[in-house]
Amino acid sequence: MLSKTISLGLHGISAGRVDIEVDIMRGLPGFTIVGLPDSVIRESRERIRAAIENSGYEFPPKNYIVNLAPAGFKKQGANFDLPVAMSILKSTQQIFCDIGTIPMVGELSLDGRVKPVRGVISMVIALYRLGFRQIIVPYHNRIEASAVDGIDIFPVENILMAIDVFQGNASPFERGELPGRVQEYLHDFSDVRGQENAKRGLEIAAAGMHNILLYGAPGSGKTMLARRMPSIMPGLSKGQAIETTMIHSAAGILQDNGMLVALPPFRAPHHTASEVALVGGGTNPGAGEVSLAHNGVLFLDEIVEFRNNVIQALRQPLEDREVTVARAAGTVTFPADFMLVAAGNPCQCGYLFDEEITCTCSQQKISQYFQKIAGPVIDRIDMELLVNRVAYRDLVDNVQSESSASIRDRVMRACEIQRARFRDAPVRFNSRMSNREIRKYCRLDPGDEQFLESAVKKMNITARSFFKILKVARTIADLDSSEKIEKKHLLEAISYKNLNRNYKML
Repeated sequence: MLSKTISLGLHGISAGRVDIEVDIMRGLPGFTIVGLPDSVIRESRERIRAAIENSGYEFPPKNYIVNLAPAGFKKQGANFDLPVAMSILKSTQQIFCDIGTIPMVGELSLDGRVKPVRGVISMVIALYRLGFRQIIVPYHNRIEASAVDGIDIFPVENILMAIDVFQGNASPFERGELPGRVQEYLHDFSDVRGQENAKRGLEIAAAGMHNILLYGAPGSGKTMLARRMPSIMPGLSKGQAIETTMIHSAAGILQDNGMLVALPPFRAPHHTASEVALVGGGTNPGAGEVSLAHNGVLFLDEIVEFRNNVIQALRQPLEDREVTVARAAGTVTFPADFMLVAAGNPCQCGYLFDEEITCTCSQQKISQYFQKIAGPVIDRIDMELLVNRVAYRDLVDNVQSESSASIRDRVMRACEIQRARFRDAPVRFNSRMSNREIRKYCRLDPGDEQFLESAVKKMNITARSFFKILKVARTIADLDSSEKIEKKHLLEAISYKNLNRNYKML
């Protein structure tokens, strides 16, 4: 007897409908799956057999043919276990309900329990767009799935509960207030002693989502400052949270019992990371660190230690805010709208600009090291910040430093100004402005324009850096609640493009 069910398969972070057909053919007992299944799906026979028998049903020795349609794209993952098991029960006439009305996903354990799967939120969104208004999901994925309004979620813990859904003996999951990760941060700026200039620079970067480079002597606090960056950034809107959760869920790293990612993610890959690990790819294309940092921070500590091809791979996502991975299995596009925070020493020994310890590097080594930092990627960084050693008096001072919450309030006010400014534009932050928007929102008085022109010529600033100075100045003005960019805002913005100038002064 032929039976049909509906499920979903992942392709990148998006999902597509998969129709599952099970038929019993003449011949010796067997279990064949067709439709481009991966190894995880092909070895599902024993999982499904044990789950059916341990749920109180039989797995008759027959010749089963399982078809996953459409056959044109590769299916991967264990999310087809539950619908295949239900189709087998229907084909063997052990259940008589109509199992083709409600799509379902779920991996089976040997005792019949339904285990969580990756990418459920993407699957629910895909189903809603296809016109379905019900879905059966693993119990552990219920909160993630309920983020999408307008579709009934039936969470099940085992095969028997799935059968109850089709027999009309189960109620959909009752949505409460959509839970998100608790607004708690492991790191707070109140723990930072001194470094007022650095904290000011990070505040500007957070307010406008500007890429920033921190460079200075070892032990000056670059990593400590960078790890506190998410604590001064606004929380994610519901749309951003759903989009970020889709990426994390598809990658299998969603935690907190499947709750939405409500805080800006912070990703800090090791400097030995490969190009695929950073930007994504693989045989079956998956998201890389730049996509996992979407709507958050990508922190590259000791940026000079990363391989050159890895750093060069950042050029496209920094410009396009997305990554397109082309493989034989297909082409997948992942969102990658992140803030880059890079940190590194200014020279091989690290003490080039230190006021207390003398640098021991030769001029040739310094020049070679500078070339590693000041490559094509540095031109795509908005702000360059020299982090000096913390003074002894600041270390022993008992005065409480400003908290992240206080800084975040100012950042959020600046973000509200930008949200109002760009309400009819596709951008949300000053750092994302196009040349057309820069001309519209970054107008200068004639005197200030002449001053900026003189500074650009004197500092030999590239065209890309020129526009970045204007964007940073616009953010500084927003933090100052100023409608126009003033000379003081330009001066501060120019001070954050200091890498070349500091090296030339040696």
